Amino acid sequence: MGGRRKGRELALQMLYQWDLTRYPLPAVQESFWTLNSEVEEEVHQFAESLMAGAISNIGAIDVLLASHAEHWRVARMATVDRNILRLATYELLYESETPHPVIINEALEIARRFSTPESIHFINGILDSIRKKKETA
Repeated sequence: MGGRRKGRELALQMLYQWDLTRYPLPAVQESFWTLNSEVEEEVHQFAESLMAGAISNIGAIDVLLASHAEHWRVARMATVDRNILRLATYELLYESETPHPVIINEALEIARRFSTPESIHFINGILDSIRKKKETA
């Protein structure tokens, strides 16, 4: 597994922890990295950047997700799916380093590992819709 994929997975795990507990971000980071201290510095920094960016833009991201998820409220989405979507949407909107198809593919690969087969189609549909809207704007 590449370092960036590992960073995305670690960011997902931290965001999942934050989403369930709503503990302050520094507390989540401290407990998470205490249990994951063997991570390379570059991967650590990438994971931190993604997670912090997603949380700092959570309001805008959730509004966008809600507008692209027909018949689904963000709060009713499976927690793993919701947070995969949040991270990928953050990257689509605010990070220009990675091409959009790669971001979506990474989200789908992470969903294959952490979610259900049905979720892959759901996540793909929402992210592709967001990508198309962003590219035509």
